[in-house]
Amino acid sequence: MRTSEEVAGLASWRADWSGLRVAVLGLGITGFSVADTLAELEADVLVLSNSADEPTARLLEVIGVPLVLTDLGRGPVDELITFDPELVVVSPGFSPSHPIVRWAGERGVPVWGDVELAWRLRDKVGTPAEWMMVTGTNGKTTTVQLATAMLAAAGFRVAACGNVGVPVLDAIRRPEGFEVLVVELSSFQLHYTESLAAHTSVCLNLADDHLDWHGSAEGYRRDKARVYENTRVACVFNQEDQATRQMVEEAEVAEGCRAIGFTLGVPGPSDFGIVDGILLDRAFLDDRHRTALELTTVDELETVGLGSPHMTANVLAASAIARSFGAKPEDIRTALGEFRLDQHRTELVASRGGVRWINDSKATNPHAATAALRSFDPVVWIVGGLFKGVDVDDLVAGQIARLRAAIVIGENRRSLIEAFARHAPELPVFEVATTDTKEVMPIAVQLSAAVARDGDVVLLAPAAASMDQFVNYADRGNRFAAAVQDFLEGKPDDHQRPTQPAPGA
Repeated sequence: MRTSEEVAGLASWRADWSGLRVAVLGLGITGFSVADTLAELEADVLVLSNSADEPTARLLEVIGVPLVLTDLGRGPVDELITFDPELVVVSPGFSPSHPIVRWAGERGVPVWGDVELAWRLRDKVGTPAEWMMVTGTNGKTTTVQLATAMLAAAGFRVAACGNVGVPVLDAIRRPEGFEVLVVELSSFQLHYTESLAAHTSVCLNLADDHLDWHGSAEGYRRDKARVYENTRVACVFNQEDQATRQMVEEAEVAEGCRAIGFTLGVPGPSDFGIVDGILLDRAFLDDRHRTALELTTVDELETVGLGSPHMTANVLAASAIARSFGAKPEDIRTALGEFRLDQHRTELVASRGGVRWINDSKATNPHAATAALRSFDPVVWIVGGLFKGVDVDDLVAGQIARLRAAIVIGENRRSLIEAFARHAPELPVFEVATTDTKEVMPIAVQLSAAVARDGDVVLLAPAAASMDQFVNYADRGNRFAAAVQDFLEGKPDDHQRPTQPAPGA
């Protein structure tokens, strides 16, 4: 039996992992990448999962890893107890309060996530890639993709991984190797880390989210702040979000590590910011007290869909990451000129009769929805879903001035409807009460079309998770886009006004 100290000492692909008993919780993309990696290291692996698709289960059988399918919510099962693991590796969905995670902690068994494991194994193919780590309540994926594109334009061998691109364990095992990895990290993943030391790290912003998972707002903040620990070159933070500044001030970092701010206002020395519509770098140049380097303009960002305030902030953060690793301003301009946003992020679905239909299904929390709403005015807002313990009162109160109407969907409708009634009793608010997944978006679209006027935006920005009624946010966004197209093709001019407002609205 290896002690927890001996397990903690496993910090290289060339360390002795053989025979180490590792229980892997969960068999999604992350869980399989963990099991596959540990099998290659000749560890003794047991996978436990609530469910498994048949192809993945067959692959586990091929690589010789046993699988136990059970209700993990009931706690440790006999197979796990008999296995007596020396290490537990969890998929991100397993919270610290999960009974098996608690069981492992009580026994003194280390609990890691896939990111912690990848960091320890990053020397598999030679000189380890540098890690650029990105977290935040919103904007992570766009920032990671932007930074990756900028570094690629500069000629570096780079990959996006973590919550976007490929699993980080797959990235560190690629035979061709990389010079730099841009790693998107959720608060879930950060919770299960302990030894990461990024080249450059950034927390884009902080707003209450996933409070049910973390147990409190302070727990959520504490896990986000882990991104800055041990950073060696640059801690990038949001000048307009005091929480991120405080995280950097409190972080234990390597000697010589710099704090680099980004702001939509005028940048100070060591900042990225904007003057007269020009995005500037005042951090990575010799005379940063008196001069600045031009990166691009807000007008140029508008042409590629990045001109809204929250997207411009993402561009500034990504530019700071890329510049910290040696990308030139011309590389950044090249990357931005070719960049295209992902689906489900302020995506224009259609424009008809003076009304624009925008899909921002990826706005899965209030902070993201607020950023999207600030980009448009006036708005018919489609909102609702699973709120994960977040209070919706401030969300609603802050958006009233720009709303034409609200269409409320999802499982947690009542709290939204009551908030609208308190803060905007005159606002038209309509409830989509059906639980039929196929009907939610067609009804929401019909209601929206009936109240939208020339110049309005119908915005799907749910501010909530999607799993109450949809497979994921992409499924939600796809169903919205399909419903819009069906409506416009079938009834381009025949808008029936809704007659049934939400009770209490």
